[in-house]
Amino acid sequence: MNVEVTFMPDDITVSVRSGISVLEAARKARVPIRTRCGGKAGCLMCKVTDLAGAGLSEPNENERRKLAGLIHSGTRLSCQAKVTGKATVGVPEDPLRAAVRRQLAEQRKINDELW
Repeated sequence: MNVEVTFMPDDITVSVRSGISVLEAARKARVPIRTRCGGKAGCLMCKVTDLAGAGLSEPNENERRKLAGLIHSGTRLSCQAKVTGKATVGVPEDPLRAAVRRQLAEQRKINDELW
């Protein structure tokens, strides 16, 4: 069964087979999620946020141990969380990309004030 996953803030939606990891779904959607351990829950770099509160598997024991209290705020490891239904996932922006986005927003604001 295929399900949809939407990755924010870029609002990219991809249809994937139920049961694959969020990290695999992101790769299919060409949404970059940083990881160093190859998806083995070793580096904790692939943290994402479950924005819908639904559509992802329950955290496994390994993920619970690694994230501790962050699980309660919706933080998940994309390599461990499995897609089980329609889901919306927040992906942290690359710092350089975030800086460029902020500069563009500031420039738009300046241009709007001038006109």
